[in-house]
Amino acid sequence: MSVAPPPTVSLSDRFARELGEMALPWQAEEAPEPRLLALNEPLATGLGLDPAALRTPEGLRLLVGTGVPDGATPVAQAYAGHQFGGFAPRLGDGRALLLGELVDAEGRLRDLHLKGSGRTPFARGGDGLAAIGPMLREYVISEAMHALGIPTTRSLAVVATGRQVRRETLLPGAVLARVASSHLRVGSFQYARVTDDLDLLRRLADHAIARHRVGAGEEGAARAENPYLALFEAVVSAQASLVASWMLVGFVHGVMNTDNMTISGETIDYGPCAFLDAFDPATVYSSIDTGGRYAYGNQPLVAEWNLARLAEALLPLLHDDEAQAIPVAVEALRGFRPRYEAAWTAGMRAKLGLTAASDDDTVASLAVDLLELLHRDHVDLTSFFRGLASAARGDAEPTRLLFLDLAGIDGWLARWRALQPDPDGMDRVNPVYIPRNHLVEEALDAATGGDLGPLDRLLDAVTAPYDQRPGLERYAAPAPQDFGVYRTFCGT
Repeated sequence: MSVAPPPTVSLSDRFARELGEMALPWQAEEAPEPRLLALNEPLATGLGLDPAALRTPEGLRLLVGTGVPDGATPVAQAYAGHQFGGFAPRLGDGRALLLGELVDAEGRLRDLHLKGSGRTPFARGGDGLAAIGPMLREYVISEAMHALGIPTTRSLAVVATGRQVRRETLLPGAVLARVASSHLRVGSFQYARVTDDLDLLRRLADHAIARHRVGAGEEGAARAENPYLALFEAVVSAQASLVASWMLVGFVHGVMNTDNMTISGETIDYGPCAFLDAFDPATVYSSIDTGGRYAYGNQPLVAEWNLARLAEALLPLLHDDEAQAIPVAVEALRGFRPRYEAAWTAGMRAKLGLTAASDDDTVASLAVDLLELLHRDHVDLTSFFRGLASAARGDAEPTRLLFLDLAGIDGWLARWRALQPDPDGMDRVNPVYIPRNHLVEEALDAATGGDLGPLDRLLDAVTAPYDQRPGLERYAAPAPQDFGVYRTFCGT
């Protein structure tokens, strides 16, 4: 029987070299008995990594951060952030490490980053560790988001450490290895700004512009005039599109602090996140969001607020005179709402199976009236949209039976059908399978107890979300009535 060779990995230290003031060299804690729980083989291959090699003892040491290649410089990244509206000038990676950057098969630079690898000086009293459940939650939901076509950090692997983690009880510990276009956040720029080091702020912005190729597309003209304005406009555009995509599938991030908003426009930090069951804009799943700041319906406004904080951090780069920089930033920020509304309307047009011949006002009117009906009758968002294609094909009864207000839905269906929706197109954009909350909890509980079967079956469903398959009916069904009120926790 042949044995896989040890992994051959080349990790650069570009962030550590270019932004040393924001990079604290650090080492992961030892994992007494590393054991692989989940490995994303397609992602590994796309990164130029050999999945078989990652399964070896040397590979597992890489995935928990204790066996990095020569020349790598693992660092904890510094950043600031507004957490639930309150500013903290020094947060940083309290339980995470950037192992370095690698080049994927398409020539793009990617961060290889760990979560749960032990305390750093940014830990702020935490233990720096993570339990199996929250790390597998991020693996499942981030991969589901990727399959839905939503920009996201990717999960490469989850490795059990063999160490117990104390939360409410003792739980088995784990480390998540994840991949991102970068881990630059709004909070990164806030940190640089609060240091009053203009050179650091400029180098950070230059690093972001180069890393994310700002100016390579439609921002090119703006970049030639002011590259930092182009950077801000690119982030505004990316976040408008991202949050619209969240809203369209009913995703609730749960903790949209500025340190959890990326410059790349990728979803990051799947802590107390969840997907809507019954449609309700006021839905809050996070146990720590007692005021509902990050409720589902607030997410676009919170994103705009976070972008305003990024604009404040960038002011010295937008103009030498702050009084003149402010209107430049305000004007650029005004672009968020129309971009968000355009992305949301385009997405809703596709979900409703309508063609470009249906103007934006018609789509918006239909959508607003529909969402009111869904809210009033507590209808499951995913089930409704997936089942709506059947109504376009002539069988409206399953859709009607989701509602108490039959006259209301009948009137809406008549208006919608008059526009001749395309059911095949609807099936391509309305998922059958999402990480439903009761199924996620079932899988995580089983995995924590040592049974990975439910996790594997859930991953099989949600990583091909549009393809309805026999035998997976329970993965398409709403939560049972006795599931009760759902609460999620950050895992620290």
